[in-house]
Amino acid sequence: MATERITFTGHDGGQLAARLDMPDGPHLATALFAHCFTCSKDIPAARRIAGRLAAMGIAVLRFDFTGLGHSDGEFANTTFSSNVGDLVAASQYLATRDMAPALLIGHSLGGAAVLRAAADIPSSKAVVTLGAPFDPGHVTHNFGDALETICELGEAEVSLGGRPFKIKREFVEDVAAENLGPAIAGLRRALLVMHAPRDATVSIESAAQIFTTAKHPKSFVTLDNADHLITDPEDAEYAAGVIAAWSRHYLHLRAPAPPPGAPEGIVRVSEADPNGFLQDVNSGPNHHILADEPLAYGGTNKGLSPYGLLSAGLGACTSMTIRMYARRKKWPLKHVWVDIHHDKVHAQDAETGKDQKINGFTRVIHLKGDLDDVQRQRLLEIADKCPVHRTLERSSEIETRLADVVQ
Repeated sequence: MATERITFTGHDGGQLAARLDMPDGPHLATALFAHCFTCSKDIPAARRIAGRLAAMGIAVLRFDFTGLGHSDGEFANTTFSSNVGDLVAASQYLATRDMAPALLIGHSLGGAAVLRAAADIPSSKAVVTLGAPFDPGHVTHNFGDALETICELGEAEVSLGGRPFKIKREFVEDVAAENLGPAIAGLRRALLVMHAPRDATVSIESAAQIFTTAKHPKSFVTLDNADHLITDPEDAEYAAGVIAAWSRHYLHLRAPAPPPGAPEGIVRVSEADPNGFLQDVNSGPNHHILADEPLAYGGTNKGLSPYGLLSAGLGACTSMTIRMYARRKKWPLKHVWVDIHHDKVHAQDAETGKDQKINGFTRVIHLKGDLDDVQRQRLLEIADKCPVHRTLERSSEIETRLADVVQ
């Protein structure tokens, strides 16, 4: 995933700081991400979701709202309406680059903002909310005793997430006047509502109200034990995976043609977690799996190990080859499965005379059906004809070269 740091003009003419996460392969669609109240574009959940979507060909623009992060402006002068204006401005910027957003994603108050902004972003086809309030005025509960001071004096300093923020009466009045009901009922876009039952900041009842008010197509997915900020990497990974799978259906993504010289496409492996070993494995635009190392070797055990993937290739090819032969012969093979065990074994190198380790695969083939001994023996012989078996048996030549420098 390549990330481009950009700025664009916000609702009031100020410059907003953003990151545009681009797919390593073909660009199939664009998503716009709105962060939570007083957060930033760089919170872990946003990075994880952007990475997962980029891996499936969806570019993601995530930006800091006016007065937050690295964006221009004074936070004290912003309102919920100004956040909506920033989202529309972001979509207009993307449109100038022929990347008008088809997917809108909002976290917490950002989720409420994308629900409101969707009608003003005609390119949007689907909306996702994470921990979003049905009533934007809910955010004022975080102001505590300062709320009365804000209403009386016009402004007050409030501690949010351990940081001081100046909140003005205009903000309180703006969110209090906001009614998302009509906007949700008239959304006319696919909606995915994601919420954690134990969210202590925005209750699950808000998610229920959003979901009930919305018209179909709509989906609801629980985030189980996640906190409001989705700080646990596993929760963020889960949310990202669900959004990626769900959005593919509603964005109607089409597979691009395979690159020249690779009729079956390219297998791309990229880091999903730079702090561990988890890898995204994409075969063309349509197939995705995870690779990892076991816990004992410092991994998180979320996917097959590299040798596990190698064994899986041998087992799958063996099973397919046997099925093709039995089908052609019209033999009564009801089911076939293959157990593979990989290990390093010692062997004598005929050329050097030195003891070395080589790869050893133990393959046990299970055949179910009314087969006689001759048929079973023939299918055992056919197993050795599978292309992956032949590749592993003979020496392979691997050409390795560096790609162009990635900034």
